Amino acid sequence: MNTSTESLFSGLPGEEFAHAGLEDRAAGRESVAALLMEIAAPRLRTIGCGGPVGRELDAELRLYRLLVRMHGDDAYGQYNALLRRLVSFERALDHRLRQRTVATALMPTSLPANRP
Repeated sequence: MNTSTESLFSGLPGEEFAHAGLEDRAAGRESVAALLMEIAAPRLRTIGCGGPVGRELDAELRLYRLLVRMHGDDAYGQYNALLRRLVSFERALDHRLRQRTVATALMPTSLPANRP
């Protein structure tokens, strides 16, 4: 993961699964975090964060199946909690990107020349 992505995700809810998920995806590992980032990938790409390219179409089903193997009957609650956390992450990321866009738009492009 590059430094700009790290700083972009820093302090957001779900930051830990975002970092781990992108690293796992890059290494070809299918973890809970990697599948969450795969679910978020289309949205991440639309807001310019790149996001992993993979098999997003069935990522939610693959995540649920992984959670069933890990948590049995508790998988449904875990799945819903993880998706809520992912939505919080995406919303916070959208907000941060909007703030940066506004701040960039308000910055002067050049300083006025000193006149005698």
